[in-house]
Amino acid sequence: MPELPEVERAARRLGRAALGKTIASVKPIHPALKRKLSPAQSRAIKGKRIERIERRGKHQLLHLDSGETIVVHFRMNGDWEIGTTDGDLDPFARAVIELTDGTRISLVDRRALSSITLDKKGASSLPKLGREASDPTLDADYLAEVLRRKKIAIKPALMDQSIIAGLGNIYVAEALWEAELDPRRPAAKVSRAKLEKLIDAIRLVLSPRKRRPGRYTDKRGASRFAVYDREGKECRRCGGTVERIVQAGRSTYFCPKCQR
Repeated sequence: MPELPEVERAARRLGRAALGKTIASVKPIHPALKRKLSPAQSRAIKGKRIERIERRGKHQLLHLDSGETIVVHFRMNGDWEIGTTDGDLDPFARAVIELTDGTRISLVDRRALSSITLDKKGASSLPKLGREASDPTLDADYLAEVLRRKKIAIKPALMDQSIIAGLGNIYVAEALWEAELDPRRPAAKVSRAKLEKLIDAIRLVLSPRKRRPGRYTDKRGASRFAVYDREGKECRRCGGTVERIVQAGRSTYFCPKCQR
């Protein structure tokens, strides 16, 4: 699933293509998206100007001059394709936003799991979201407070978007490795010292030092991962063996020798 860095990059690309421009049409193509965005809503968006584009967690918000908001979530592998209205349409385009200047923005998703909805003025369909993983105010005090009553392990707790918004399976696994923290440790029992180390680790794995430009699925950048998708390989820190377990239905990669 695209995580904070990938969604942030997509939102910036979208901004360069669409900010300040007027919508000519919004066309859901896949039946699932047609159920989320009605014909009446599509018609209502026509002629509205895109005034601001915001990322909140893994959601992208297109704020219109009418006060309405187009809400987009890539889910597992959605992405934007920027082109023109006279160009060929990607066969996996699930929805299309056309602008009056001839720009066409396609929501491309091979698995057809992405969503696009419209929030009325003053309304929000977003789920409860915690502090952004990239927020400078994210600190050990905040984590200690939101984790103190959690009875689950630290790995699934960090993937809970109501705790930290934007982090997903890949960057949580990498941050836990950087912090030398066992993903199986109960969230409420992580020490203050470990939480401080974890905050630094989250900032590190989201930084350009650890994150190549582009999507995480780019195999050219796969070597940047310390543990993710490296089951059975040698730990780069201690020489142990990277293992994979399942937590909350998701794969967790870690080194049991040095993550305590």
